[in-house]
Amino acid sequence: MPASETSVIDWLLASDPAIRWQVLRDLLDAPEPVWSAERQKVEREGWGARLLSFQDADGQWAGGSFLPSDFTREEWEATGQPWTATNFSLTQLREFGLDPRSESARRTVALIGGNCRWDEGGQPFWEGEVEECINGRTVGDGAYFGVDVSPIVERLLGERQSDGGWNCERANGSMRSSFHTTINVLEGLLEYERATGGTEQSREARRSGEDYLLARHLMRRLSTGEPVDEKFMQFLHPNRWRFDVLRALDYFRASSLLTGAAPDMRLKEAVEYLRLRQLEDGRWPLDWRVSGRAWFVMDDGEGEPSRWVTLRALRVLKWWDGRQAEHAVA
Repeated sequence: MPASETSVIDWLLASDPAIRWQVLRDLLDAPEPVWSAERQKVEREGWGARLLSFQDADGQWAGGSFLPSDFTREEWEATGQPWTATNFSLTQLREFGLDPRSESARRTVALIGGNCRWDEGGQPFWEGEVEECINGRTVGDGAYFGVDVSPIVERLLGERQSDGGWNCERANGSMRSSFHTTINVLEGLLEYERATGGTEQSREARRSGEDYLLARHLMRRLSTGEPVDEKFMQFLHPNRWRFDVLRALDYFRASSLLTGAAPDMRLKEAVEYLRLRQLEDGRWPLDWRVSGRAWFVMDDGEGEPSRWVTLRALRVLKWWDGRQAEHAVA
């Protein structure tokens, strides 16, 4: 390993357990007992323990499913969407890697199932609500934490657009898929497939959603080939519901590792763009951060090197370059 890469790895390891265990597993190929022992610390130390400390006695966060109980439309307009309620907090714990078998995870799943209702219509949390983007995250969180979310999956399968993806504006008449909604649903379906094996229908739906993104090279309009949105080229963390090229590449990496499928060459342009964004010291910057209420921040600020962005970028390139080398030898 080059000296510059070693220093980046050391920088990543001098961080939170949520980062360290993924570095050990994804970048250093450490034995499972090693990275698993580090993963157990997420429940007791650092960001994971801190987020769990903000949990309400009834299992929710901020007293609500999607919105904090005290949140107002005026605050949304003044400061942006909030990220402290149950839906986004659960997704954050999944990203941290909180062990689903841990006492905190089991307790949380049970309490949310008994106490949390969706703001939109009062449905029990683990039954999902009406918006595809939200339901995609709920499928991902539920499948990860051991909940039967198959009814929500079935709903999502019936809500696909004709172009293969999903759009949370479908109920308002949209006939085209959205990059944002599609990546949220794809991540959920992938987690469902990892947990249960999926169904023939869910696997086919996931392939169609992938094709929607791949046909556009993760960044371009199908009609003109022009870039869809400059924000797709800017890396952030946490992504919340937002799409960017790195998030999509990290998804395709995870999909490939689960199924054994070779990387699709339509990802090449996005991979090369990712390489171009690497700083001279081997790290990647946080380009921007969403506004709105959050429990805490995990990076040094916009424009500064980001451990989360760097971890995801390095594991994408390790996967891509490794599979290309395997293909060349074959």
